[in-house]
Amino acid sequence: MSQLKDSKPRPTLSTIAKMTGLSLSTVSLSLRGGENLKEETRLKVAAAAREVGYVPDRAGVRLRTGKTNVIALVLDSADESIDYARHMIQGIGAALKGTPYHLSVVPEFDRQASAETIRYLLESRTADGIIITHTSPRDPRVQLLMDAGLPFVSHGRTEFFTPHAWYDFHGESFVSEATQRLASQGCKSVMLVAKNDGTTNYHNILRAYIQSAKNLGIEVHPLPKSTFEHSDNASLRAFGISLATQKNRPDGIVCDSEMHAMTLASGLCENGVNVGKDIQIICKQTSDILPILFPEIDGIIEDVHAAGEELTRLLLRSIDGEPVETLQILAEPNHDKVAQE
Repeated sequence: MSQLKDSKPRPTLSTIAKMTGLSLSTVSLSLRGGENLKEETRLKVAAAAREVGYVPDRAGVRLRTGKTNVIALVLDSADESIDYARHMIQGIGAALKGTPYHLSVVPEFDRQASAETIRYLLESRTADGIIITHTSPRDPRVQLLMDAGLPFVSHGRTEFFTPHAWYDFHGESFVSEATQRLASQGCKSVMLVAKNDGTTNYHNILRAYIQSAKNLGIEVHPLPKSTFEHSDNASLRAFGISLATQKNRPDGIVCDSEMHAMTLASGLCENGVNVGKDIQIICKQTSDILPILFPEIDGIIEDVHAAGEELTRLLLRSIDGEPVETLQILAEPNHDKVAQE
């Protein structure tokens, strides 16, 4: 009881108004962004809010405005890209800085049940907008969100006739460049190691790989369907061990992730193959781990941090009412960075 009596009252808009000498309406507007206010005023209010530890009453905000000031990230947890989740969340956080919005992360462990996750978010009205990842060609989540009219953006393209906001890494450009690099190094037979996870990205890069190899006169080396039988990459490493002894093995390999590239390379190396000499490997890179552990593997960078930032900006613009046709970005591979920070 004494602890309750001694606890300080929760700071409110009135607390900040008294500290700054500003009106309640000015304080409220400033904390909501207040772009029309003087920068001096916004900085003054922000400093006072930090000093007293002001936290908006989300229930009150929702009652007054119908908004939650929350965006939800439905994050697929089965991604093979190293540091994908960390870079994505950091990018979203950077884009939300200085806005009234906060992030709620909803991990998705079962892709088959992902539509139910979206239904829950829609029914509970716990977010003003949603970011989804790993879209499939006719993603049921996209259909649900379009039908509901809730602002959303997808990390990945779909094949719906009705447009929606999306941001995607140009996987076709990655595969085309990777194949050209291998050809320039003298590779004559190239294999694509990519997990068929049903995403639009997989179908896009598979088509681009076949077309690029055909244009360059390179033999397409098929990947056995059983290679990705297990999700723990054990089958891929075992495949690398067996591939090392095959007489007709490829001399170049394109991997859709650095995790796949390193797993495969470890199997090849165990059985005596000199990666970088006997077999050239190039992969999509999302972290700085690859050049440390396997400097002989070439990497083409996908900047996931930048993806998180752009996805968030697109979503906030959608919430503000911008036409979704203008909220679509196809990002090219990053050639300026050696590795993500």
